[in-house]
Amino acid sequence: MRKLHKQLAAGAMVLSISLLSACSQDTVKETAKIKLSQDDSKVYVGFSLDTLAEERWYKDKDAFETTVKELGGEVKTLAANGVDSVQIKQAELLIAEGVDVLVVVPHNAEVSAEIVEIAHKADVKVISYDRLIKNADVDYYISYDNKKVGQLQAQEILKKQNKGNFAYIGGAETDNNAILFREGAMDVLKPYIDKGQIKLVYDQYTAEWKPETAESNMKQALKANKNDIQAVIAANDGTAGGVINALKASGLKIPVSGQDAEVDGIKRILAGTQTMTVYKPIQAIAENAANIAMKAGNQEEIETTATVNNGKIDVPAILLDPVAVTKGNIEDTVIKDNFINKDDLE
Repeated sequence: MRKLHKQLAAGAMVLSISLLSACSQDTVKETAKIKLSQDDSKVYVGFSLDTLAEERWYKDKDAFETTVKELGGEVKTLAANGVDSVQIKQAELLIAEGVDVLVVVPHNAEVSAEIVEIAHKADVKVISYDRLIKNADVDYYISYDNKKVGQLQAQEILKKQNKGNFAYIGGAETDNNAILFREGAMDVLKPYIDKGQIKLVYDQYTAEWKPETAESNMKQALKANKNDIQAVIAANDGTAGGVINALKASGLKIPVSGQDAEVDGIKRILAGTQTMTVYKPIQAIAENAANIAMKAGNQEEIETTATVNNGKIDVPAILLDPVAVTKGNIEDTVIKDNFINKDDLE
């Protein structure tokens, strides 16, 4: 399934690049007020995704698009396959097509500030989805409490192992969420580290969230510590998979965290090689984002529950609660919510 996702995502990027080649910045500026949706009376929403190469983003895309349409809007999604310049050009294309609001999952939190600037020049509001765009006048932010994600990861690992040498294998440092995950985990680990009960012997982010990079990092950690590591906090299920591959090669089986509740991650939990994952109900974030987008497009008042500083402003935000998933509550969480089909775990 992952291979199919990557193939589809690659095809989508080729198509989008060919479209973008015909759309210069001057064209964008000239046509920004021309709505190309099928019904000019409907709110037209643009959804700019970092990538579709990972399983979870297909779930976000489907749930978001379905909800926008159910609310009477139209939506167009473009995915950039992790290329900043492509994501910026795709945003320009959506703006040129007359979207009323732009929802963005940024690849790079800093670089994506340019998208906000371009959108605002065309009077298009920007909603930062799941990941926060930094140092920009973002209109709204919808995500989960990402420090809590890290806290849940550390708490569940400590239930299995609360002393010894720990390794932290983070996500991409260009993703603000990865920084928050680490902060949350370190909040929980700090008292143990201060007492000398836990020693953090390896602490490394993972470029582009690539599992193979996480595996390489974990191999370095094991080599540097002569395999003397008792637990690993991995930022998501992809990095966890890389970590577990490295552990298997060294003949080790120790507690490892994860996140995103991917099928592979749940399978590893059932098999006992991964301790936990963090479930962030996709339906909830997608539906909330779609509701915000439609209200923003209709110039309606939007109620938020928090603010999050992005380095420039306090962004009005809605932060949802993540859920820790272990072997004992798989049935009551991801299966019950139909997030994962039980047949896929066999």
